[in-house]
Amino acid sequence: MTDGAKKVLLAAPRGYCAGVDRAVETVEKSLEKYGEPIYVRKEIVHNKYVVETLSKKGVIFVDEADEVPEGAHLVFSAHGVSPQVRNLAAERKLRTIDATCPLVTKVHREATRFDRDGHHILLVGHEGHEEVEGTSGEAPEVTHIVDNVDSVDELPEWLHNEKLVWLSQTTLSVDETLEIVNKLKQRFPHLQDPPSDDICYATQNRQEVVKKIAPDTDLMIIVGSQNSSNSKRLVEVGLDYGAKDGHLVDYAAQIDEAWLEGVETVGVSSGASVPEILVREVLDYLAERGFSDVEEITTTVETINFALPRDLRAPRTKKTAKA
Repeated sequence: MTDGAKKVLLAAPRGYCAGVDRAVETVEKSLEKYGEPIYVRKEIVHNKYVVETLSKKGVIFVDEADEVPEGAHLVFSAHGVSPQVRNLAAERKLRTIDATCPLVTKVHREATRFDRDGHHILLVGHEGHEEVEGTSGEAPEVTHIVDNVDSVDELPEWLHNEKLVWLSQTTLSVDETLEIVNKLKQRFPHLQDPPSDDICYATQNRQEVVKKIAPDTDLMIIVGSQNSSNSKRLVEVGLDYGAKDGHLVDYAAQIDEAWLEGVETVGVSSGASVPEILVREVLDYLAERGFSDVEEITTTVETINFALPRDLRAPRTKKTAKA
C-alpha cells in the first residue's frame, strides 16, 4: 500500500458522555454563578487536559473536603462520593454542588436498597477507584470488592449463607465484567443480578465500536488519561479484538513516530472524559504523516442528556396567556 492509501478509522461514538458533559458544565456554571474559587474534590473527570483547563479558570482541586475553607463552594466529582464525605462537608458548612453522574447515583441507590434488604454486595470494580470508594461507602459493612477474576476465590466461605447480589463500577470492560460475574455465579449459584445493567451506556458504546474497527487496524490510538478506567479498557478491548498494536495518549505529542512504521491503518477513539479537540489534534498529527484518509465508523448515535444540578439550571420563563 502506498503512503497515499494510509487510512484512519475514526470511532463513533467517542469522547464526552452525558455524565462527563454534565460534570464539566457544572463546574463552569458554578464559576459563573459563584465566582472564584470553586473547589472540586478529586478530579472532576479523569482527564489531564480538562483538569488543567479548569485550574486556569480558578478551580482548586483538593483530595478531601477538610482541605476546603469553611463555607466555601465544593463540587463533588462525576465519580460520586460516600455518605462519609457528604457528612464531612456538612460539618464544615461547605456549600456543596453534586456533579455525580446520574448513572453512578443509580448504583449508589441500589447499594443502599440491597443493604436495607439484608444482602451482602459483591461490587465488581477496581480497588481504590473513586467510584468504587463512593459506592462501597454506601454500605461498607456488607460490601466486598471483587477486583478481578482471581479475587473471586478470596471471598469468604460464609457468604454462601448470605443473600448476595452483584453490582459493578460503571466504567469497566463489558467482557471483563461478564467473566468475573460468571465466575462469581459458579462459586455462589444463588447470586442475584442487579435490576439493570450497571455498565454505563457510553462505556459499552465506545467499546462496541472499537471492537468493530480493531480487526482492520494495525495500530489503535486511544486518547485518554492513564487514570481513566474506561480509556484504558478501550486499549485492552482493541488489542483483544484484533488490533496489532495499541496505545493510550493524552495528547498527539505523545505519539511515538516509531509506532507508525509499517502501519497502513490506524484506529482512533477516545475515552468518555476526553474533549474532541484532543482527538482532532491526533487526526492532524496523523494527516501530516500521510494518514489523511479518515473514515468515521458509527455503531450508534447517542442522544442522552442529563440536566444540571437544580441550582445551576437556567430559570424557567413564564408563558404569557394568549388573549
